[in-house]
Amino acid sequence: REESPKPTLALEYTFGRRARRHNTPKDVAHFWELGGGTSLVELIRIPITSHNIRSFAVVLVLDLSKPNELWTTMESLLQVTRNHVNKILSKLEKTNPEVAAEIKQRMWNDLQRDHPDSALVDPFPIPLVIIGSKYDIFHEFDSEMRKIISKTLRFVSHYYGASLVFTSKSEALLLKARALINHLAFGYDKSKSVSVDPSKPLFIPAGLDSMSQIGPPPASDSDLGKMRANTPLELWKKVFEKTFPPKSFCDLQDTKDPAQDSQYAEYEIDVMRAQKNQ
Repeated sequence: REESPKPTLALEYTFGRRARRHNTPKDVAHFWELGGGTSLVELIRIPITSHNIRSFAVVLVLDLSKPNELWTTMESLLQVTRNHVNKILSKLEKTNPEVAAEIKQRMWNDLQRDHPDSALVDPFPIPLVIIGSKYDIFHEFDSEMRKIISKTLRFVSHYYGASLVFTSKSEALLLKARALINHLAFGYDKSKSVSVDPSKPLFIPAGLDSMSQIGPPPASDSDLGKMRANTPLELWKKVFEKTFPPKSFCDLQDTKDPAQDSQYAEYEIDVMRAQKNQ
């Protein structure tokens, strides 16, 4: 759309419907969108439950135009989501072991059995898509910076068994992102096309990349030798943050309190609230 989007407030809900055939009930996909960066991450517990975990997928949207916030945002959102999903899975193992086993089996579906990286990756427990947004701004960056960001996101996506797609307002890119979402929401065939050229928008469906194609972290051998890291993920993080030092966590916290927003004013509640604060 042309108008600039309103920022998402806390947790917003919308849905999509698709008719499979004439005169059959429509399939409904529920979309929950978490706003506020990492400040409201606790709300993730609301949409992801043991009832819907079999059909749930996570779409993580990262702002390519703000590389200094990228790793912190990604790490904290994925960590909290994963912890919550793991809690649900361990509960399911006791109450419904077949479903838990099916979810665990499905984690590895995108990686072929003989994929050379199967020992090096740690797939996310439910389907994950990483969207790099604002590609139009990112495209103006210096090519070296673009290469580091693209390579790092390829590593992270492959490590978590996620699909990776860069988007902007361009129609062609939106169509690709939409195809991925349709695949997750309605089971449409997923796209087999792959684009790994760092000078173009990336599009890599889960399981179609490999460590050998991604290559080592973008740093000189002497720098890599100095960096102490226990895992490949940690090493990539250190290399990335050397170029893009992370903003401190308090900078990322949203200072605007939605409760103060005039569009949510309710006289009686506000009076009681003021009283409580006092």
